[in-house]
Amino acid sequence: MNWNELLSLETQVEREKEPETFEKYPISDLEKDYKSIISSAAFRRLQDKTQVFPLDKSDFVRTRLTHSIEVSTIARQLGIMITRNTTPYLQEFFKNNSEVTDEIPVILSCAGLLHDIGNPPFGHFGEVVIGEWFKKEFKNDNFRYKGRPVAEILHKQMRLDLENFEGNAQALRILSKVMNRQEGYEVNLTYGVVNTLIKYPTSSLEYNYEDEDIKKHKLGYFYSEKSTIDLITSVTGTRKEKEYVRHPLVYLMEAADDIAYSTADLEDAVKKGLITTEQFIEYFERESMEITNPFQKKYSQELIDDLKNRMDASRSVEKDLIAFQKWMERVRMWLMYAASYRFSKSYDDIMEGVFKNDLFYDTNHQESLRILKGAMSEFVYDNKGIIKLELSAKKIISSLLDDFVYAALHWQAESKTEEAEYKLSKADKKLINIISSNYKEDYLCAKTDDEAENLYLRFLMVTDYISGMTDSYAKNLYQELNGI
Repeated sequence: MNWNELLSLETQVEREKEPETFEKYPISDLEKDYKSIISSAAFRRLQDKTQVFPLDKSDFVRTRLTHSIEVSTIARQLGIMITRNTTPYLQEFFKNNSEVTDEIPVILSCAGLLHDIGNPPFGHFGEVVIGEWFKKEFKNDNFRYKGRPVAEILHKQMRLDLENFEGNAQALRILSKVMNRQEGYEVNLTYGVVNTLIKYPTSSLEYNYEDEDIKKHKLGYFYSEKSTIDLITSVTGTRKEKEYVRHPLVYLMEAADDIAYSTADLEDAVKKGLITTEQFIEYFERESMEITNPFQKKYSQELIDDLKNRMDASRSVEKDLIAFQKWMERVRMWLMYAASYRFSKSYDDIMEGVFKNDLFYDTNHQESLRILKGAMSEFVYDNKGIIKLELSAKKIISSLLDDFVYAALHWQAESKTEEAEYKLSKADKKLINIISSNYKEDYLCAKTDDEAENLYLRFLMVTDYISGMTDSYAKNLYQELNGI
């Protein structure tokens, strides 16, 4: 791979030419990307989407929007660190190519803003609910299209896409809509930015969470976007023979996401009283005892000793939180340092497309990050309050799928045979009318001569609609449709 291709400024559709006068005040293509992201409706909707705490009434905890801004900031800083540091690991290429050095932080900043744009309402649990709904319905004998079980009609990849619904793949789907219909879509991004968002260049037929290669741990694109990923990887040079490889900047964007959620989400949990600083320190020290690598053990111990010293210096609950927040900022700095070091040290493997780990692999703070992530599982995710809210979210999303998927079954495919007539009921027509017109137009643009593919695309029309909802909109629509 080479950076000239990786940072391609080619856009999905040709951008409208600006007036000649504006040539005197140039704005780079990547800055135009940033502006279009900030201005987009899809980005704005993140302000009312769950990060960790569904339907939370507090204005302190992170939403997907504030989380994405934090990831964008960290990703930009990582881009600066790997292109401008003064260590022996700075690559010769970055020393001699100032244009690339300037572009990388901007691309990472854009990717950070967009990395969660495909997530449905109610956080990652929303993805699980959508996938489980389709798994259940594919086994339901009443889930039929023109008399035949839907599971027998759809191709295997189509079924697996829906059964393993994934926000990362949905993000690529959202950004590729501009290729179907330019009218009305603001997010027409350069290929360099779009490719930096494809964390898992793997289909639902190939993904395997147990695989040694991290790029296969989730699916990163749906069957419907196969031509899109083919085009992107051909332009950016991220295809190796018949296999897609990770764009090098994906590692930095992924590291920024890991750093943000492993620290900020824990900070929110402490603020909400789900875990005390004393409990966290006890947990951290207990987990540190399991570390076998002496260097990783040493650096993890130094981190927790720093927090203990800060706690000893504070004399109130309010000051404890401030001390914890300041400590978290120090932790973020060390994690950024570790990620930058690994990127530089493993640069050749990353550029060859053969690096299989994340950027914390075999660094001094690999175990520190593991412990931070483990604290969320230990104290937060199984909290009864969160479980109740997630169960509410399950009821909301499942009910919406019950209504809209069944309504979409025969939409634009009504027919009459000797055995039966397949048409929409009056209620189905009303439900279809509720779906935003842009999603229906997207379906009509993508429609083919293949009946199975069209059925699959109608299901995606529904998941597009539901995953695009904010938490509040989904809740309110559910209540309205159920007379609550």
